Amino acid sequence: MNFIDYYKVLGIDKNATDSDIKKAYRKLARKYHPDVNPNDKEAERKFKEINEANEVLSHVENRKKYDKYGKDWKHAEEFEKAKQQQQSQRQSYQQGSSGEGYSDQDFSDFFESMFGGTRSSSRQGRNVQFKGQDFNAELQLNLTDVYKTHKQELTVNGSKIRLTIPAGVENGQIIKIKGKGGNGINGGPNGDLYIKFTINNHTQFKRDGNNLYTHVDLDLYTSLLGGETTIDTFNGKVKLNVKPETQNGTKVKLKGKGFPVYKKEGQFGDLIITYNIKTPTHLSDKEKELFKELQKIR
Repeated sequence: MNFIDYYKVLGIDKNATDSDIKKAYRKLARKYHPDVNPNDKEAERKFKEINEANEVLSHVENRKKYDKYGKDWKHAEEFEKAKQQQQSQRQSYQQGSSGEGYSDQDFSDFFESMFGGTRSSSRQGRNVQFKGQDFNAELQLNLTDVYKTHKQELTVNGSKIRLTIPAGVENGQIIKIKGKGGNGINGGPNGDLYIKFTINNHTQFKRDGNNLYTHVDLDLYTSLLGGETTIDTFNGKVKLNVKPETQNGTKVKLKGKGFPVYKKEGQFGDLIITYNIKTPTHLSDKEKELFKELQKIR
């Protein structure tokens, strides 16, 4: 969450051309790409930093703002607007026939306060308040982690934050934690913290919203004659009755055996099972003979 020098990330100086930026980005992106560095968290972090740096420096307007305002470049428009407002107020005071005008020192103090300096003037009513910078973070979890509501402790910008993660959080979902971003300027409100969830799925189940999908192998004899089979659900095993003459690809829905519904305690999606009929192999002579008899009957 601290300030990142995008030029340093790409290994270039501030006079780099667009071509230099493009070459540096491509070289580093190839080096740290997740496909080249599987399961390497540090390479993954570097890859994200490289992409972030390229998005800012390869964009002409964003680069200008970044060069001028540094870590506060996202607030450039607010700063420029405030600057114009202060200049207008300054001129009004200087042209007035009474009252006290703004001095050059007052004007400098205002901008020092915007960029984290100390405001030396004690006059009230001249501070322009700004909301602090919003922070963005990514939290990687496994699908099994978000099956139940649980707590996590995060360290953001040096501060520890206890976070309750409700069951059923979606991959890519973003939640906002109010006031946990950067400090406000001139008494303005703190920024907010936005957390994006990346949900990794290493289970046999495919998730689609609140529903889960899986395939279950069924032997030929059970599919023909019917019977019972034991299957895995997300939270344990269950027995299912199989109807006689069940066809390959038959789907069965188990209501309420899917994934928890986000922020709706006790509500779950469904589990949809697709049967795969397994044809027997390595048949004995006797089995072949019996199947031939069946073939004649059919």
